[in-house]
Amino acid sequence: MQSRRDENVRDRVRRWTKRSRGILLATSLGACSAPPAPPLPARATLAAAESAYAALRDLRDHIDVTQSAGGRAAAGASLAALMLRHDSLRERVAGRLAALDSTALTGEDARALGVMRRALANDLGPLSATGLPDADSAPRRPDCAYDAGAIAALPNGLDWLRLRLYACYGWAQSHVVLGADTLDRLSILGMLARTDDPARRRELFLSLQPVWRSINAAGAPASPYRRLIALEAKARQGGESPEAEQARGAGVPPDSLERWLLAILQTWRDATADSLVEPWDWYYETGRTSRALSPRIPRQRLAPLNAAVYRALGADLQALRVRYDLESREGKTPVAFTTFGGRYPSIQPWVFATYRAGGLDNLNELLHETGHAVHLAAIRTRPAFLDWPDSDPFSEALGDFIALDVYEPAWQQRWLGDSVPLADAIRGRYGGIVLDVAWALFERRMLREPGADPNEVWTHLTRDYLRIRPHSELSWWAMRGQLVDAPGYMMNYAAGAILIAAIRARTRELHGPFVTGDSTWYGWLAPRLYRFGLERPCREVIEAFLGGPVTPAALLEDMRRMRR
Repeated sequence: MQSRRDENVRDRVRRWTKRSRGILLATSLGACSAPPAPPLPARATLAAAESAYAALRDLRDHIDVTQSAGGRAAAGASLAALMLRHDSLRERVAGRLAALDSTALTGEDARALGVMRRALANDLGPLSATGLPDADSAPRRPDCAYDAGAIAALPNGLDWLRLRLYACYGWAQSHVVLGADTLDRLSILGMLARTDDPARRRELFLSLQPVWRSINAAGAPASPYRRLIALEAKARQGGESPEAEQARGAGVPPDSLERWLLAILQTWRDATADSLVEPWDWYYETGRTSRALSPRIPRQRLAPLNAAVYRALGADLQALRVRYDLESREGKTPVAFTTFGGRYPSIQPWVFATYRAGGLDNLNELLHETGHAVHLAAIRTRPAFLDWPDSDPFSEALGDFIALDVYEPAWQQRWLGDSVPLADAIRGRYGGIVLDVAWALFERRMLREPGADPNEVWTHLTRDYLRIRPHSELSWWAMRGQLVDAPGYMMNYAAGAILIAAIRARTRELHGPFVTGDSTWYGWLAPRLYRFGLERPCREVIEAFLGGPVTPAALLEDMRRMRR
């Protein structure tokens, strides 16, 4: 879901924009109340400022999508002209917001002013003076023969090291050399699940070593990642981590989270044979569902099938103005994400991903990103709150609402004309989730003890819980860009898995089954879960829907179907 960039400062600005929005919800919003109305002049001034702010956000959305699309989305003006217009409008908005007397506003109006001021500072920085390259400039291979120690010692060394690390990761993961072919990381992982020959699987897996080295080099204590995580841990000293704030904001108690994640891994272990498997064989073992059903989903069927599934749930993607950029091109972000392409006169969601092939795994990801898109399209609130709690467990959870159905035999029969046994289907569903849980615990432990060897930390987790044969000589944990771009972010996926299992179970209880289609699903769910944007805290929305606090019970019960 997140916006991720490979090579330049323009992309760095975008990534930090996305991260700050998720934290904003936990830090800026309180419970709604209904105090006496403030004097009309203050409210009228706020309304004018909010209208200008709405126009600024819409323009920034257009610029962001233009950059993400390689400059192809711009119409009627150059990117440079749009940036100049943005900065001029930003100055006017900043002046109007600064002129408002916050003491003259109360309740929702006071919160709206706070949200706009924080967004202006965190999300909507100036653009035209940042020295950003043209969107259509040819992507260049980054310089990855750098001295991580020297970069770390610079002022703002953490940010500069993160930027260089991510640029090298982005290039490496999209230029994986296998014989005469150049592939990408996701294509290699997909091939692991489909390749019958163990020796070939090992070859495929080890072809990812340049990706791992882009993050952890040779694994020495002075590796780029180990310097990065040490700086990150130091920067967080004395304060609560962003992921703990986000978990609490989504109704997941931070002090219970690690215990819940271990329970998930233990449930997986209990449903798994005692023998250890090689990491390259693990992908094959958990890929039975994909292997059986992927031939029924050629690449040209991905988008139509995605649209048909959501249409059967009452979400017409064309009517909702959802746009897609799914083609491969040099320099494109290595991570799929969904964002606003504009908000006025109505929201236009944009989905960015790259699919060189079809298959169940790519369909699952496309359904996930479209889950974010239908979330965005359903937001109905005032301009100050017309955003989403992005990059947090709640948004990640909602993205998976329908994507998880590809691992239900009834769904498979409806949409693919074939199905696999229930145990294989559920194992396919949770294979990726338990890896995310392991990564979340890995990051938690590395941030707690940054001097630890990440290879050893990963080896212990995957051996003890996933029954994967130890290979502490391989940094195979280092294949997720989030580990570099946003340390701790993997916790959002892990906590999101807990949330969505509870939300799906509650939906079936209150509204009925939806796995094979329900034309009333979207219309029923949108006003209950999707519409709020930043208007209400996530925790309040979630607990109102669930009728109580979040627990992992629904997820653990679902996982136990692997043994039936």
